[in-house]
Amino acid sequence: MRATDRDAEFVEFVAEHRPVLMQAARLLTAGDHAQAEDLVQTTLTKLYVQWPKVRRSDNPVGYARRSLTHVFIDEGRRAFRSRERVVAEPPAPDARREEQVADDHELRASVLDALGGLPPRQRAAVVLRHWFDLDVDQTARILNCSTGTVKSQTAKALRHLRASLEPAVTLKEIP
Repeated sequence: MRATDRDAEFVEFVAEHRPVLMQAARLLTAGDHAQAEDLVQTTLTKLYVQWPKVRRSDNPVGYARRSLTHVFIDEGRRAFRSRERVVAEPPAPDARREEQVADDHELRASVLDALGGLPPRQRAAVVLRHWFDLDVDQTARILNCSTGTVKSQTAKALRHLRASLEPAVTLKEIP
């Protein structure tokens, strides 16, 4: 395959699948748009370098999703990474718990804040299981861990999310 064909094929892949990768990255970063952009850019750089291998895989989008998750977890391990977020004004104390969530923007902010309180692997497990609707085995393969670890990490994460979001948002138990 010529380099120009390879590049054109990669550009087409990026144009089609970057929005989904950005959605996943925003969830993984708990709404930090700049960090999500960085994750996607790093992932796409890695995919470009490995493009011949990626395009031969059974599921290039799954390969990209796995790569994005690994980049996120690797970035979370770096000690120099700042966890601070710049905001125009500090939030009022307990304002979120005192008011009922009135619109989707507030709900989204609440969910992203709650996701931000999760450790990276728990957040990745929740996003893979509940956003991408992957089963336990698929999630375990992506996270390179056992199915038991996926189950326990997901259970811990959901307990944290319930505690963080209630009473403003009532989460129902799924049978």
